[in-house]
Amino acid sequence: MQAHTAPFTATVEGVTVDLRHWIGGERVASERTFADVSPIDESEIAQVAAGGAAEVDAAVAAARAAFPAWAALPVAERSAILRRVAEGIEARVEDLARVETRDNGSLIRSHRRGVMPRVAMNFRAFADFAEQQLGHPDMEVPGRGHRERISYDPAGVVAIITPWNAPLMLATWRIGPALAAGNTVVVKPPEWAPLTASLLADIMHEAGVPAGVFNVVQGTGLEAGAPLTAHPGINRLAFTGSVPTAGVISKAAAENIVPLSYELGGKSPLVVLEDADLDLAVEIAVEQFDNAGQVCLKAARMLVHSSLVDEFTERVVAGAAELRQGDPREDGTDVSALISRRHFEQISGFVERAISDGARPLLGGGPNDELGGLYFRPTILVDAKPDAEIMTEEVFGPVVTIESFDTEDEAVHRANDTRFGLAATLVTSDRAAAERVSAQLNAGTVWVNCFFVRDLEAPFGGNGRSGIGREGGIWSFDFYTDIKNSVFSPTGWKE
Repeated sequence: MQAHTAPFTATVEGVTVDLRHWIGGERVASERTFADVSPIDESEIAQVAAGGAAEVDAAVAAARAAFPAWAALPVAERSAILRRVAEGIEARVEDLARVETRDNGSLIRSHRRGVMPRVAMNFRAFADFAEQQLGHPDMEVPGRGHRERISYDPAGVVAIITPWNAPLMLATWRIGPALAAGNTVVVKPPEWAPLTASLLADIMHEAGVPAGVFNVVQGTGLEAGAPLTAHPGINRLAFTGSVPTAGVISKAAAENIVPLSYELGGKSPLVVLEDADLDLAVEIAVEQFDNAGQVCLKAARMLVHSSLVDEFTERVVAGAAELRQGDPREDGTDVSALISRRHFEQISGFVERAISDGARPLLGGGPNDELGGLYFRPTILVDAKPDAEIMTEEVFGPVVTIESFDTEDEAVHRANDTRFGLAATLVTSDRAAAERVSAQLNAGTVWVNCFFVRDLEAPFGGNGRSGIGREGGIWSFDFYTDIKNSVFSPTGWKE
């Protein structure tokens, strides 16, 4: 941290980004700043305003002041504004892609083709859902003549703390339904990748989102995140991140009995049955190195039938070895850098300890010395002990393990032998086996012969240490609203 002597804006990949907070419809500076460093080359991008309790108080106050009018706005009018936000995002896909690539090191081609269009979709889809789903037909109480009306009332101020691996997409996955339901929002972006949240504030303003409805407080987790999670003025709290941080947040939010929605880590399995299409299984396996393995849904534990494991392993090693690692701003790059020096050292430590404990690297196993910096080679490990750290703890990087099984029951048991339960992937050509095994896998999402298919109308979330609650479609509105049942008697009325 340092005193604020830096300029209020920075030019990032040709795009002007405001480095201040967005509170109550205005840009607000802080006395101090923090350094935003690009993982591409570990160079400093900018000095960003470092908020604390004062900025959090101001943002929550602005959100509370804006809430009554926004909540009272007819859902069709709120939805129309959010569709304009989606249009604004679509008009700036290239700017958003370039800034986020520089900021968190993820691939420019992914942002252009999928991530940023999905950001726009998050607003447009939930605007549509709000119009379709927030109404509910009255119901009659059987045999009594009473009438029940179910309503989805906005909860109030929603605090959203977002992760660095897909900061804008995962933020808007929560911002979209929260605003569509009539809430106001305070976002604390990740300090390792804060810039696209600031661009989103500009887009919100240009689209006509009223002052105070959407607020951004930049800063570190300790100085900005902690006072936000403990603030008595918030009514909902959504967090995506690590299990340890979720534990700290839970204690803070418990004081105010604030409902929580958590999407946390994973140690997801890829189960390849004996009858699997091996080409498909290998394709899915190699895909796990996307975003340098910094994906919560990644299938880090590959469980392969013993009759296929040798060929599967050989082909996955060959496929991963062909991935091009380098600058994510180049379209031909497949694997980029890890987010920070601290995270790089964490991943290195996991792999070093695994190898010391008997695991054998068939590919990678350490830094990419040719590139230097924060580039860690795609790593495939075999022979790890079942209870080894590398098999039980989330390793949020380009590291996977491969092991074999002999029976279907063994595969299910080992797939479920984890404290996490975010996702699981199953590859089989037997429809009966697909139904049977998928029903037994302990995960919030099970993909069969596919990976990373996310429908905004479907529930998403994890079991166990992978999270609390579900979001998507009506499940999002279940969380971001207070659901009320009003019962009307057939008697007691003036005729």
